[in-house]
Amino acid sequence: MSADEAKEVPVDVHKQEDTMGQATSSQGNEELGSARELTLMGGQPEYGLLQNHSDDSLSGQLDNMNSINAVSGDPSRSLGPVPEEDPDFEQRVPIPEEENAQPMKLFQLMFDKPEKYSFSFRKLWAFTGPGFLMSIAYLDPGNIESDLQSGFHANFQLLWILMLATLMGLLLQRLSARLGVVTGMHLAEVCYREYPKVPRIVLWLMVEIAIIGSDMQEVIGTAIAFHLLSNGKIPLYGGVLITITDTFVFLFLDKYGLRKLEAFFGLLITIMAITFGYEYITVAPDQTKVLAGLFIPRCQGCDKQAGLQAVGIIGAIIMPHNIYLHSALVKSRDVRREKKEAIKEANMYFFIEACIALLVAFIINLFVVSVFAEGLYKHTNAEIYNMCEAQDIAFNYTKYFPDNTNLVEKMDIFKGGLYLGCEFGAVALYIWAIGILASGQSSTMTGTYAGQFVMEGFLNLKWPRWKRIMLTRSIAILPTITIAIFKGVDDLTGMNDLLNVVMSLQLPFALIPILTFTSADTLMSDFKNGIISKIFCVLLAVAIIGINMFFVVTYVPSLPQHWAMYVLVAVILCAYLVFICYLVWYCLITLGVTFLKNIPIPCCSLTAQTYNLDGLAEEEDVGGTQESPTTEEPNSSKDNAHP
Repeated sequence: MSADEAKEVPVDVHKQEDTMGQATSSQGNEELGSARELTLMGGQPEYGLLQNHSDDSLSGQLDNMNSINAVSGDPSRSLGPVPEEDPDFEQRVPIPEEENAQPMKLFQLMFDKPEKYSFSFRKLWAFTGPGFLMSIAYLDPGNIESDLQSGFHANFQLLWILMLATLMGLLLQRLSARLGVVTGMHLAEVCYREYPKVPRIVLWLMVEIAIIGSDMQEVIGTAIAFHLLSNGKIPLYGGVLITITDTFVFLFLDKYGLRKLEAFFGLLITIMAITFGYEYITVAPDQTKVLAGLFIPRCQGCDKQAGLQAVGIIGAIIMPHNIYLHSALVKSRDVRREKKEAIKEANMYFFIEACIALLVAFIINLFVVSVFAEGLYKHTNAEIYNMCEAQDIAFNYTKYFPDNTNLVEKMDIFKGGLYLGCEFGAVALYIWAIGILASGQSSTMTGTYAGQFVMEGFLNLKWPRWKRIMLTRSIAILPTITIAIFKGVDDLTGMNDLLNVVMSLQLPFALIPILTFTSADTLMSDFKNGIISKIFCVLLAVAIIGINMFFVVTYVPSLPQHWAMYVLVAVILCAYLVFICYLVWYCLITLGVTFLKNIPIPCCSLTAQTYNLDGLAEEEDVGGTQESPTTEEPNSSKDNAHP
């Protein structure tokens, strides 16, 4: 059957339900005899949405069918109960039922059909958790260093970019949470079901690179924190080795239940807020300059380094693997997805929680930017040197701040701690180090969660969490400990700049899929993206890809000047752009540009998958050449299909 013929097949869902009910009652577990085809697209664009590669049984297909029918608001299309078991979470947090709750006008302005909504702090508390776990990625050591450098290079003038990047992140996290709530699948699982094998594997590798890069930043931050707290007695490589064991704290806490683990993450965020807030109060930045930096978009007198830092803020704030993580974390709540109103309510509470969590993260980031904008912008080495002379600092500060009148050229989380210790005493240094340690530890644990969901989702593979931790942490530690032993703190912290570039380069591999699937009518039904969300995401994707090209052009001259290096960069860049073009092609088809389906792409063509009542999946090539009828098996289900 061709793709066009599949659209014309009338589907009588009620009749199919009756047929299935009779067959089930009379034959038990026997196969259903009807060969009538049931397409999951229901007349929608046939590009393979809601494929189920992992379960060829009839029950698996019906569960997927019910996922879309529930959100469509048409009870007559429901083919069975939504599965209650979730392999990602052994226990899900129950949502309390509220009686006689009164609607609030604030939310009437925020959501569609507000008269059906009521607000309850008990329910908000039940939904609180996933957003704060997600927000930790906005507070990892890479972000802290990016904040520090933006204040150091551009004073308060990049605060508006920080705020804008956080708002963009909030909107992307909203899409991520909606995908998980509406479909009951996280983004990696949806990618596994919808993308062909080759692009799916490539996409998985790209996300894994982002996770490993983030893990390296967390290792660096934790090692520097231990180095500062011990007054240099724990060498950097010793701090790196300690991080081998600290991730197993996560496994220990995970056994005590999800809510206790979420409470521990809340404690770490509180520690960061207190420590960095203490530094903010101690430094006492000019509040007028802070407000001007937030609400006046400008960067007067900024040099090239400040411009690079402005671009780097986006890569540091919006983490690609965090979009995958949030779509999985929302599955920890017991949302009755067979009820449309329950899905709307869950989306509302998750969005409110994400707003609160990212507001807290933004305030902490603002603290860090302001501290170093006030204290280190346009300061000379001699000024810092004289401060250190007046304090009892255990570190060899003359190595980092020599007694000369040159401006301080480089700044990182290690030197930032030294500066705070020199100006405000050892207490400020230790408090800074505690904040960095909390940042590294919390990010390590969320990175472990993200890695677990991504691997299991993309590969449909169950792996013990401790094995996953050992693999990714080993990959992250090898280059880090090598630099820590043979180089020094400057080279170690300098890796954060490169890793932020890596994060930015991987961002399209989360942004484009989340736009694709949250815009798909066959997957999201009434909850698909509106025109404003689509326009925003498309513009954001274009901007990020442009930023990435700017990064590459700027970074290439710093590489070794050899023809082989240029060839390598050119090959990688071409492959990168080709894969992004494929994802964009797939996304545009989802957005309604259906003529693109006729473009043949070897190994990556889209498929229109249909299911007959025997539970057998059939695929039709949409983007490539059609199979010759002579090659079909004479007894195939296509021959038995009724027009």
